[in-house]
Amino acid sequence: MVNDIKDEARDRMGKSLDALSNHFNKIRTGRAHPSLLDGLRLEYYGSDTPLNQVANVNVEDARTLILTVWDRTMIPAVEKAIYKSDLGLNPVTAGEVIRIPMPMLTEETRKGFFRQAKQGAESARVSMRNARRDAMAMLKELVKEKDISEDDERRGQDEVQKLTDSFIAKVEKLLGDKEADLMEI
Repeated sequence: MVNDIKDEARDRMGKSLDALSNHFNKIRTGRAHPSLLDGLRLEYYGSDTPLNQVANVNVEDARTLILTVWDRTMIPAVEKAIYKSDLGLNPVTAGEVIRIPMPMLTEETRKGFFRQAKQGAESARVSMRNARRDAMAMLKELVKEKDISEDDERRGQDEVQKLTDSFIAKVEKLLGDKEADLMEI
């Protein structure tokens, strides 16, 4: 029973860490990488469709993404979706290909992106603490129902706390890496 609770907490914390990693991928660092456009969606024949299902996204060089849209009639819609995104990118169309140059980051935009990263890290930490709180409450409930002993509860609480500490450390490492990436000129 205690192991089930611990496994559930580990799963929830892992999902929070994955969500944080995805959030960090959407924060641009001045270098081109295809995952930057992962969150973009556009209207495609009446349905909301991810960009990577209507176009091939590649890196042309360190500062340029290149999109090859499969359906030529969708090129204006793809451009519009990129303009509307909060990424601050300006696509340039050349026939069947859309090039997206990455603008240089100013010190102010770097700090703004780092603030976004810190907010994402804090929400991941909160989510992990909520998972810990729920696991602790389940352990207390098991003791109340006399399914486990108080010693098992304390051991379980210690294990959940160690698990939480390890995941919080991973969040801190991800945040430190993202900060170094953002502040690199």
